[in-house]
Amino acid sequence: MGKDWDFGLFGCFGDCGLCIITYIVPCYVFGKNAEESGGSFCTSCLCFFVPIGNLCCALKTRGRVRERFDIDGGCCGDLLTVIFCTPCAIVQEGRQLKNGQPVAQAVSRD
Repeated sequence: MGKDWDFGLFGCFGDCGLCIITYIVPCYVFGKNAEESGGSFCTSCLCFFVPIGNLCCALKTRGRVRERFDIDGGCCGDLLTVIFCTPCAIVQEGRQLKNGQPVAQAVSRD
């Protein structure tokens, strides 16, 4: 069983700098979140401006963040969050990646 996000969806102002940057240039933070979670910065920045592409990138990024930090949730919840609360979701993911503690991954030794 996983855990909850370390930072709430509407806790944007917990990191005012990130909140302001997301408000002014959301594509930058969107790309940085993707990069931090294992995706491509440039591709994600560009996808931010493509109507269906931005949803796909946002869902992949949010899913990778949830997986990395063992956060409960699923695709449907992520989709609703990304559609209705895009800036808040971007800030939440950015704060989680910046300040959260990732779950230790098991290493297999052959």
